[in-house]
Amino acid sequence: MPRPADPTVAATVATFNGRHLLEKLLPSLAAQRFRDFRVIVVDDASDDGTVAWLAEVWPEVEVVALKLNVGVTAAFNACIEAARGAELIAMFNNDMELDADCLGELVRALRAHPEAGSAGAKLLDFGDRGLLDGAGDVFDWAGSGWRRGHGERDEGRYDEPCEIFGACGGAAIYRAETVAEVGGFDEAFFAFVEDTDWAFRAQLAGWSCRYAPAAVAYHMGSATLGPGMTEFTQYHLWRNGIWLVTKDYPLASVVRHLPRILYVQAAQLAVALRARRLGLWARAVRDAALGLPRTLGRRRAVQAARRVGPRELEARVRAGRSRRSRRSQPPTR
Repeated sequence: MPRPADPTVAATVATFNGRHLLEKLLPSLAAQRFRDFRVIVVDDASDDGTVAWLAEVWPEVEVVALKLNVGVTAAFNACIEAARGAELIAMFNNDMELDADCLGELVRALRAHPEAGSAGAKLLDFGDRGLLDGAGDVFDWAGSGWRRGHGERDEGRYDEPCEIFGACGGAAIYRAETVAEVGGFDEAFFAFVEDTDWAFRAQLAGWSCRYAPAAVAYHMGSATLGPGMTEFTQYHLWRNGIWLVTKDYPLASVVRHLPRILYVQAAQLAVALRARRLGLWARAVRDAALGLPRTLGRRRAVQAARRVGPRELEARVRAGRSRRSRRSQPPTR
């Protein structure tokens, strides 16, 4: 594993009880052709021996061992804090295996586009490497983001670098300057939508995002939090989507897209009824309402820092969806 004297790039990984996953990810990081980076693993109070194993097998890796489990989003922020001093901060979920050029291509994308604050990789399915897991995150004004191309065969449709709305947090790189301006991930979200929220705030601040298709990562598919639309996943998607709209949308955007926002909220209620999860939906809406004072406080700060007006924001959302996939799915871990 490289340990340059003056690294400009930090490759960070947040993990919880993921030693078996790191056995795939860390060798793929060590095999990167790009060498000017250091590796930081933030362990979120695992009880599977991850910290001891890292000390024995990967002594060159910097380890931040959290004493208490703080959750997904707070662990991501711990990665950012640990990477202080780096120009660029790459973040990888522990359930990834990286192509040898993945990190280098992500770095190249940001260095070639100084207007971009982040860049995302092409994600392929770990078990079926001809199947797309995601080609950058796109956004819908209903209040949700999803992975472009999810579930499609990788037949070249998403092989062109382009501007995208946001990068899936599973394999992405962030400009430290942008993070300093926009702030880290919103820890109230805990898990899910936090990367979409960050991408929205970056867009409001005038930073674009790049999709780097030559940066390839293989995703094991929610190996950390579990597969499928679990109650944990659905609760956080429902609750956090309300917070994202409340916090990030300019007032003109709320007015313009209110019919779609309300339609999708009604559709989510219908989904809850069909799935016999009405209580879960009600809890998500209740908790979103209880969190509104904090969210509105954050809204004032987000909107005060906004450099992009509603019209330009519309154009940015459209640009990020210029090649919309036939199938879509909310970003998952």
